[in-house]
Amino acid sequence: MEVKYPEDSKTTLTDLVLPSETNPLNNLFGGELLARMDRAASIAARRHSRRIVVTASVNHVAFNKAVPLGSVVTVEAKVSRNFKTSMEIFLDVWIEDRESGRRSKANEAIYTFVAVDDTGNPVPVPQIEPQTKLEQERYDAALRRKQLSLVLAGKMKPKDATELKALFVNDK
Repeated sequence: MEVKYPEDSKTTLTDLVLPSETNPLNNLFGGELLARMDRAASIAARRHSRRIVVTASVNHVAFNKAVPLGSVVTVEAKVSRNFKTSMEIFLDVWIEDRESGRRSKANEAIYTFVAVDDTGNPVPVPQIEPQTKLEQERYDAALRRKQLSLVLAGKMKPKDATELKALFVNDK
């Protein structure tokens, strides 16, 4: 199976926040943003795997900044790491200033998708090779997040979570 790069899966969705998508404070509903992120992550996962993909989990979502009515919102998604049949997708959400056109980061999220065949059985996905410093940081952190998830689910013993343990063990 060929090696792919995070840039190969890059997906950018840009849209406007409309009145029907806002809460009483005239900010984008969180659920609406989650749906947009899910769509972008799904496309990125499909681009990487070239298979049918399903959302396995929403591992992290940070609603750091409200997204006001009328805003131009851009969701950027890239596969940050692959495992056997799953892919972690890191998403950045940007708001464009209406007058200056400058973008500022509003939110981020991490989703996990699994590639499946036509009958819904998981299938292997291509390896990924980070190319930039940020891609390498996200790639490395993905293994720690996976180990933490497995430990919390009781599927891995804490002593076996080597990457996670390295954050807390000081050999000095």
